[in-house]
Amino acid sequence: MPNTTRSCALAALLAAVAVCGGDAVARVFPFGPRHRAVNDLANQFVPFHARLWDLLHGRADGGLLLDWQAGWGTSFLPDYGTYLSSPLAPLVALFPRADIEYAVYAVTVLKTALAAAATTFLLRRLGPGGVGWWAAVLGASYALCGWSLAEGTYNPMWLDGLIAFPLLCLVGEWVREGRRPLLGPLVVAVCWLANFYTAYMATLGAGLVLLVRLAATDSFRARTLGRAALTTGLGIGLAAPVLVPVLLGSRHAHPGVVRDFAAADGTDVLARLLPVTYGFATPAAFVCTAVPLLAGALLFRRDAPGRERWLWGGLCAAVAMSMQWGPTHLVWHVFATPNGSPYRQTFVLSGVLVLTAWTGLARGLPDRRSLLGGSAIVLVLAAGALPSPLLTSWSLLLAGAGLAAVAGALLLPRRGRYGLLAALLVTGTLLGQAAATTAHADRERLARLDDYPPWGTEHARRAAALAAADDWPASRTDSGLPRVAGNDPLLLGGQGAAYYSSHTPAVLTRTLTALGGGWTSRGRNLLSLDNPVTDALFGVGARWRDGAVARTDVRLPLVTVRPPGPPPAYGPSPFRNQELLLGSRVYEPPHAGACRVGTEVFLWAPGATGTARLGDHPPVHLLGGGPKRRAALTSLGVQRVPGLRPVLPGPGELGCLDHDRLRSAVTALRARAATSIRVTPDGVRATLPPGGGTAVVAAPRIAGWHCADTEPLSYGGLLAVPLGPDRTELSCSFRPPGLRAGLGAGAVAALLLLGVVVAPRVARGRRGSPAGAQALSGSRAGRGLPDRA
Repeated sequence: MPNTTRSCALAALLAAVAVCGGDAVARVFPFGPRHRAVNDLANQFVPFHARLWDLLHGRADGGLLLDWQAGWGTSFLPDYGTYLSSPLAPLVALFPRADIEYAVYAVTVLKTALAAAATTFLLRRLGPGGVGWWAAVLGASYALCGWSLAEGTYNPMWLDGLIAFPLLCLVGEWVREGRRPLLGPLVVAVCWLANFYTAYMATLGAGLVLLVRLAATDSFRARTLGRAALTTGLGIGLAAPVLVPVLLGSRHAHPGVVRDFAAADGTDVLARLLPVTYGFATPAAFVCTAVPLLAGALLFRRDAPGRERWLWGGLCAAVAMSMQWGPTHLVWHVFATPNGSPYRQTFVLSGVLVLTAWTGLARGLPDRRSLLGGSAIVLVLAAGALPSPLLTSWSLLLAGAGLAAVAGALLLPRRGRYGLLAALLVTGTLLGQAAATTAHADRERLARLDDYPPWGTEHARRAAALAAADDWPASRTDSGLPRVAGNDPLLLGGQGAAYYSSHTPAVLTRTLTALGGGWTSRGRNLLSLDNPVTDALFGVGARWRDGAVARTDVRLPLVTVRPPGPPPAYGPSPFRNQELLLGSRVYEPPHAGACRVGTEVFLWAPGATGTARLGDHPPVHLLGGGPKRRAALTSLGVQRVPGLRPVLPGPGELGCLDHDRLRSAVTALRARAATSIRVTPDGVRATLPPGGGTAVVAAPRIAGWHCADTEPLSYGGLLAVPLGPDRTELSCSFRPPGLRAGLGAGAVAALLLLGVVVAPRVARGRRGSPAGAQALSGSRAGRGLPDRA
């Protein structure tokens, strides 16, 4: 065990040094001026970790079930289960909140190091042969695979799947040996809780590894397969309280992109096996040259049984080919082609290659014949990649140098100073190739993906100003425009409309769109809507605008009472839809293309991209065009000159807002508003004036709301409750869909697990008791069997 501990520590150190070293070479945060804030790392993961920080420090608006900050009030448990349920995520609470990007980076490096350590532990467990530092190098090679360096690093929750694969393979070993009946399901549960998406892929991979191990050791038994299925099922069942709400949250979400899978070009697939390559739609299959060399050498080893050689070689080929075939591609991705990289399961291929390499190495270092065969396989694969445009000169240089260094290390004498030289050659190859691949990926991501400004002084000033203006729940504070990322309310503070998640509710997107909201990512990335009418409707008392916080008293409280009657039926015009929800006419149509002097001119041009301007007002930049983007309803300024028409980038609809009418409408609705409001982490309570009508809560009517004595309704997409003439209390709570079922499934799994663990012990206790021994002896004697008690 001490040798194993040292090997695991060395692997973790190598992984951390390679990642940090590559980032330092690329001069990327936190080692240089280039930032890491790209794509969903900036839009989702950093803001969600900021929300977790607030939750752990007792500063969040809402709780684990309900988030009052984003999307005017959304379900949080599905987001938690998708982005934040890793056991390592709470470590961000140890950092200052202003350093949340440092915290996420530190957790990312830690996950990579833990993946290296876990793989090294698995390798030492699978076979005691080989030198300890070889296990560390191979474990670190898995953690530093191309998938980890190019994709996992900016999708940090995926790195939990990188850790899960070796852990689930370890569970497979316990199942094969009939050991650890309690710990096995618990490990499965933790892996699936940490990130169900990549844990699913890791489970498929671990299942394939178990089948190969059973076949290679001639221990294929139906009982073992049943035990494996039971262990996996119990573990997933224990995770059900989070998994079921996540699944149902996806079903209630606005539909994402539907794509057809297209296999990558074969030469590009081979190129991605080499270091220093990058491609968004190709499998990042790079793993240190030592791995394919040793894996290929296994096929030529005479000291390894033929069944073992071909089973492991066949598994590597099968996993690689399954990524390129449509039906198996869908199996890997839960039967839906993902929006983005279609090769998210590539880390499993890297893990299988490492296990194959160790299977041969556990029997000792390869001889010259097998080493020559392994080198030939590596050269053939590299030659097949030569036509690919993804190759760089550094790819071929580092691959060639790595092959020479590792082959030379394997040919050196195996004692004394030569052993140290061999270790330096192999370790240097790993660190050099991984660091260079990291640096190349860092630079390519910034050049190819959307990037966002990192946290800085201006963001801190904006967050402080929003915090000073915050008056929740008396009114909302909106983080405003220009946006920093997709979840500004979580990152900067306030309680706005902006929200971006895989679980963005369809009802929220429809409601915001009907009211003139804008979005990107085909409706899942909702933007803040800067409009006086919607601000009044949703109780926004302050918002960030033009570099400062702008305040208004023309707003409604969170809960109002509307007259009896049917709910609003939205049409194509956001101006009319706002008026329907408000219950009053506040917009005028333009006359001869121009608004009346004194009114504020608003433009609705959701498909336009370009600049709009009204007179000497500052220009407004629109970025629309379906189906990916939609420009928001926007103000062009107050009409000051009679007959002045705005300059537009394309077709659009104009509305002229009369602020006096808006103020009068808000004043009338305030007379029927709640007299007291109390917001809880999972609901809202309010005291209402008598007289009946419909109580409307300025929050989207997402699935999961329950109100006392009444089934809640949808009032123009908002949460509503019909009131009798004498009812003056409103009490609504939120429970994510599937939570109760998930808790029930978790309880059943826990009871079954208890039975699985306790029943054999009870049986052994009975056999060991005097009465049991006597009964067993009598039974044997009655059947003519010898008494062995």
